[in-house]
Amino acid sequence: MSENKPNCLLIILLAFTLFNYACAQNAGQAYLKEQKLVEQSTVLLNNDNYLIPLKNIGNLKIASIHLSNPYASGFDSLLNKYARVRSVSIAAYAGKPISNLTADLKSYNTIIVQANEADLNNAQLVKFITDNQHVRNVVVAYFGRGQALDKLNEVTAPILYAERTTAVAAGFSAQAIFGGIALTRKLTGTVTQRYRFGMGFLTEKTRLEYSVPEAAGINSGNLQDIDKIAKEAMLAHATPGCVVLVAKDGKVIFNKAYGYRTYSADVADQITDIFDVASMTKISATTIAAMQLKDEGKLNVDSTLSYYLPITRNTNKSDIQLRELLLHQAGLIPDIPTFEKITPADHSTDSSALYPVKVNNGYYLRKDYFKDIMFPAILNSPLRTRGQYVYSDLSMILMQQVIEAVTNTPINQYVQQQFYNRLNMQTAGFLPLSRFSPGQIVPSEDDEVYRHAELVGYVNDPTAALMGGVAGHAGLFASANDIAILYQMLLNKGSYGGDQYFKPETVDLFTSKQTRISRRGLGFDRWDPITDHHYPSELASPDSYGHTGYTGTCVWVDPKYNLVYVFLSNRTYPKVSSKLGSLNIRPRIQDVIYKAIAKGL
Repeated sequence: MSENKPNCLLIILLAFTLFNYACAQNAGQAYLKEQKLVEQSTVLLNNDNYLIPLKNIGNLKIASIHLSNPYASGFDSLLNKYARVRSVSIAAYAGKPISNLTADLKSYNTIIVQANEADLNNAQLVKFITDNQHVRNVVVAYFGRGQALDKLNEVTAPILYAERTTAVAAGFSAQAIFGGIALTRKLTGTVTQRYRFGMGFLTEKTRLEYSVPEAAGINSGNLQDIDKIAKEAMLAHATPGCVVLVAKDGKVIFNKAYGYRTYSADVADQITDIFDVASMTKISATTIAAMQLKDEGKLNVDSTLSYYLPITRNTNKSDIQLRELLLHQAGLIPDIPTFEKITPADHSTDSSALYPVKVNNGYYLRKDYFKDIMFPAILNSPLRTRGQYVYSDLSMILMQQVIEAVTNTPINQYVQQQFYNRLNMQTAGFLPLSRFSPGQIVPSEDDEVYRHAELVGYVNDPTAALMGGVAGHAGLFASANDIAILYQMLLNKGSYGGDQYFKPETVDLFTSKQTRISRRGLGFDRWDPITDHHYPSELASPDSYGHTGYTGTCVWVDPKYNLVYVFLSNRTYPKVSSKLGSLNIRPRIQDVIYKAIAKGL
């Protein structure tokens, strides 16, 4: 009997796996079937001013109000994938004048009203819509058979009319408002005297959609090995937790959090968590800034460092081309000494005019430490390997100085204004504690040697830390969804949300292989042609580009498969672990995705 126990257990586990596989696949297919019905019966009316899909959402302050929509929470949850949206229940205003609601929302310039048949029998709600449509953006998401449309005869604001009243219909409408889903139908019959056969406005998809794997031709069950590999990482203490996101064909089809923020298992990771993305900063901030400046004719990658930074003219860095910096072929050493060079006079436990640079709680660096100590150390550092590929953080620190000289703006402010705000990346940016509570940020390390503190919201990289948390090579924090937005824009050849951020040829230039010396693009890491390296993964195509981060992160874009893969973790907590790499966690998860694509439905 004892010999049969392992076989019995194996059979049970296999049955359980197959059951879950079948359930996932069936659920995905059911979702697709319902979405097709929703798509065929959802029409956009009154969009004469082309308000839908919403544009420039970084400048919008949005509220979503509902009365009795049973799917309001799901609707609002999807709205919040695109923008920070306040959810308001009109039920809280029962017995009060509707003018109270208008007054409470006076600071909002965009109002989305969810309404079903019963809701539109409420004359106060209709009055709220008609009163507000003249002074702010109003969008009505109406779910029902159409009989109540005649209650909206005085409404000139866009009406997103969904004939089906289901959870899928709610999600479809929420995403269509932001351009996550295209609207392709017109009225197939006359519903009321005003809304007649053939009426309706068509829209294009401009942003990410949030769907199921089946929507991208993938069986949900074929992605379940991601769970196994992620859990293997947790059990092996390769990282306390992680978040995985997969976007295929412009659709986020997988986004899950695993494990905990720390090994104490007090707080579970969530998909909205903000991570220190470490060297992903190099392409997610510095490189994209360089790309934009090139497009504007303000930056030439074949010009020398001294052209932009006169301070380098009497140094061995004078004739280095920006192209060499971006390719890590300038001969620079990997980094300069950091905390081990700090003297007691260089830092203080209290902030003051003499010690203004906050490194973390209770640690303030003296004024101009970067200018007086760190930058001269970079300028005076040797060039030992010029013309060879040697990965160096100093390359991107020097690129940061160039960008700040050209724009006359600190790089953190520049990328926030030019990219993160415009793309409405809600969490992305440097110095996250200026905008978010520590409870929203995953800790990256317990530094017992130099900073004597747990690092939560303070950059893990020591050089970036001594630069005040803003550096060209590290310092960016973001959630997985925000990273996906940025790299979907690059996959779209610079287009997202109706805006063009780069010329397509600029994206192609920076992300393509440049020389025979290395696999690199300009700033971007790329697929490695050495087969045995299996980098970034065994099945990635030669078109792949992206970057990894020391804290245990990566993003990879594969244009051949129309794919964005994001992995965020804190393998450096409490101390750095090499197991994430030795177990090949990130590439193995990436290969699961490729295998699922190959298997199809």
